[in-house]
Amino acid sequence: MRVFVFGTRGFPNVQGGVEKHCEYLYGAIGAPYKITVFRRKPYVDKSINAAIDFIDLPSTKIKGFEALFHSFLCTICCIVKRPDIIHVHNIGPGLFIPFLRLFGLKVVLTYHSPNYEHSKWNQFSRLLLRGSELVALSFSNKIIFVNRYQMGKQKSKVKKKSYYIPNGISPIKAVADMDVLKRYNLKQNNYILGVGRITPEKGFLDLINAYKKTNLKDCNLVIVGGVEHEQEYFNRLKNESNDSIIFTGILSSDQLAQLYQNAKLFVLSSYNEGFPLVVLEAMQYGCSILLSDIPATRLLNLSDDIYFPVGNVDVLSNKIDNKMLHDYQKYNFDLCDYDWLKIAKQTTDVYHLL
Repeated sequence: MRVFVFGTRGFPNVQGGVEKHCEYLYGAIGAPYKITVFRRKPYVDKSINAAIDFIDLPSTKIKGFEALFHSFLCTICCIVKRPDIIHVHNIGPGLFIPFLRLFGLKVVLTYHSPNYEHSKWNQFSRLLLRGSELVALSFSNKIIFVNRYQMGKQKSKVKKKSYYIPNGISPIKAVADMDVLKRYNLKQNNYILGVGRITPEKGFLDLINAYKKTNLKDCNLVIVGGVEHEQEYFNRLKNESNDSIIFTGILSSDQLAQLYQNAKLFVLSSYNEGFPLVVLEAMQYGCSILLSDIPATRLLNLSDDIYFPVGNVDVLSNKIDNKMLHDYQKYNFDLCDYDWLKIAKQTTDVYHLL
């Protein structure tokens, strides 16, 4: 069975939740499925995954245009090559699903998040994304939601062809190296970690301001993530920062594993998420965690003391103080539902329904 995939920038070593999702998912799907992933040339790494074919197509890095342009090219290729199934990720690329269906192709959509809620988009882009959502949900043969809350919001016609399959986590990497900690002069179990693309909806400005209000001494805040289109926002973050706040940029999975393994506290301060993989990763390493109280994080069914009202800097600051000064235990979370092999099996089960 030939499965063509688009809606991701590509992988490996490309930051983003959808990119990680695709890398782990299709790495876990084996024979008899032949996976071909479309990647965007400006982002791709030369690394090769022997189990997956890649088609690298031209793309821009113009915000709001690159995904549409690349998805259009992917659509043309799919119409010409006619795979058994096309798996589209996210609602923006889903705008082209009617054309695929017009040519008799079968399409599965994975709905990651309502992108139009992100503050980075202007009014026209939000209207386009809402239109793409309507088209993608209407014309897909089957729909996978990584977020049960988002699936619950849909009308009955969409729910009838929808399936909830969560994000997952790869096997834990126990690392002995400490080169990242040494590079930034970090002490084990004495820093706060935030991970994500540097964009306003991740709430890093709230996290920085909350950290500065704490009573912590000799403790760092480490923010891991790259900047793509939001250089002005990143400059604002740096202007609000002090010498104890460290921006690492993009790190490899092994380097990030070092930081998870030795962090005292992980904080997700996001205003919007689909289903945040970084939270699962932090939980896997037993980090103490604090999460903004949004529908995506409530799906994890954790205790109320882990959550803080999104955007409330004072409450977050107090909770950081309590966690860092009084909470010394490593946690053992039950993550059996988030195994990629299990998720891969659930995904291929959906393929067989077409």
